[in-house]
Amino acid sequence: MTKRFFILSFLLLSASLLFAGNIKFTVSVSNDQVATGDQFQITFSVNGNGDRFSPPDFAGFQILSGPNESSSMTSINGNVSSSLSYSYDLMAVKEGIFTIGPASIVVDGHRLATGPVKIKVVKGRVVRPGNTAPRNDQNVSAPADNSGDLSKTIFIRAAVDKTKLYLGEQLTLSYKLYTRADILGSEAEKLPDLNGFWSQDIKDGRQNVEWRTETYKGLQYNVADIKQTILFPERAGNLVIDPLVMNFTVRIARQPRDLMEQVFGAYHDVKYRAKSAPVTIHVSALPEAGKPAGFSGAVGSFSVDASVDKKELNANDGLNYQLKISGSGNIKLLKAPEINFPADFEKYDPKVTDNITGNASGVSGTRIYNYLLIPRHQGNYTIEPVKFSWFDPSAKRYVTLTTKAFPVKVNKGLSQGNVTAYSPEDREDIKMLGKDIRYIKTGKPDLYRKGEGLYGSFLWYFLLAVGPVLFLGAIAFRKWNEKNNSDLVKVRSRKANKLAAKHLASARQQLQAGDTKAFYEDVAKGMYGYLSNKLNIPFASLNKETITAELQTRALDEALINKLIDTLSLCEMARFAPVSGISMQEVFDKATSMINDIENKI
Repeated sequence: MTKRFFILSFLLLSASLLFAGNIKFTVSVSNDQVATGDQFQITFSVNGNGDRFSPPDFAGFQILSGPNESSSMTSINGNVSSSLSYSYDLMAVKEGIFTIGPASIVVDGHRLATGPVKIKVVKGRVVRPGNTAPRNDQNVSAPADNSGDLSKTIFIRAAVDKTKLYLGEQLTLSYKLYTRADILGSEAEKLPDLNGFWSQDIKDGRQNVEWRTETYKGLQYNVADIKQTILFPERAGNLVIDPLVMNFTVRIARQPRDLMEQVFGAYHDVKYRAKSAPVTIHVSALPEAGKPAGFSGAVGSFSVDASVDKKELNANDGLNYQLKISGSGNIKLLKAPEINFPADFEKYDPKVTDNITGNASGVSGTRIYNYLLIPRHQGNYTIEPVKFSWFDPSAKRYVTLTTKAFPVKVNKGLSQGNVTAYSPEDREDIKMLGKDIRYIKTGKPDLYRKGEGLYGSFLWYFLLAVGPVLFLGAIAFRKWNEKNNSDLVKVRSRKANKLAAKHLASARQQLQAGDTKAFYEDVAKGMYGYLSNKLNIPFASLNKETITAELQTRALDEALINKLIDTLSLCEMARFAPVSGISMQEVFDKATSMINDIENKI
């Protein structure tokens, strides 16, 4: 017997040693030294089929994703093996040395555990020497990848076409995304405020981002313009373009851990927050030397042209004067130029028409000012030339152009005396002058005889009497309302039925929906609320004994009191246990009937 016991023990011990030698449960980290805000991955792997995985406590770290479970199976010369791994994407949130405790898993009835892992979190940026051998012990394998630092794999650059410019000069800003990894998703966290600039986004009509290949600092990247904006500085000095912040989900390749991953590739998905560097723009004020008297802030390169639609017309006819400014620069910020029209010409605010586009080269196009002029007297007049000035930043000087002068002959109008007449072709333009010009009415006038109007009629005296009567009625109603609402007990008693009806209406909805618990809760609330207001009993003091005593003092029927107490008890019991022998519809009808009976007798 003793011999058999030793043989059995030996076999069990041999099996345990054989199991322990073949099955390993290990932990690996992508980096054991990271900076605050950096991301890294920790992976727990077992070369077998396991279950009941228990992760450690990741105190001191933020879990971005996980557990991400993956499994593989290989067959070599008929021998089938499998492996299982659980990975977490973590982010360091504070400085210090942190220990991630052991994880455990059950394999063939045996519970295995990994060793603890120490992670050092420092402030700032971690400098990683090339080809440094990772830490490794019996329970920790070598790092699988270097996903903790993605700053050279994916980043955002704010590119500008110039960093020194004049006030009002246009500047093109492009936020470029550089990546050497697959991007699975992206989301903007914070767009730049662009304080100190007037801005216009460039919209080229494309729905999808167009990628291209660029070499940056000796490395080749896939590059896309994610946001392009044209800026115009509004004040001189050093202006800072704020960073653009975006969150990405990136797929990163890692070292394969088995044959299946060697064939199909190994990777994992991580979340990464990219932030462009701020850009400082040096803005110089426009020079005072040589600044024209009529300069209104135009900066760029422009041309100007003027025209009139007629040079001879009758008095009180309309004349259109058009001023056209074309070019590139801050054309959208231009103010209407000062034009000296003849004193006898009535001038109205111009109609402004823009045909302006914005692209990577800047803002360009045409702005047209159309003025409607009305000469009021006969004579020969001249519309003086218009001077338009702008600052040319490329030449660093002011430029002034002058339009032509236009002689205008105004003939005597068709009007007689003080009557103003207009030709048919000008009527559409003159409609806008309706504030001070009226056409002659040719229809039948609305005239009436003296004494036939409202004054002195029966309606006149009736309206005079209505005002005092309404005033006296309002005073009487106010006094009645104050007296009626002065007794709070009576007010609560009057409103008791409305409160009960509100809860019973909700109970009816729960009855139709088949929600038993909510139905009985609403019926109980309706009845207790009604009795509290009707009997003037505080809700905290409301119980069956108090209700019974108060109803008896008001000479209510004993049968009605017992019926009321039974219904309240039924509602309380039904909230915690099912009831039988009575339907919810019957309970609802009884509650409604009892409230109506009490309302009629009290």
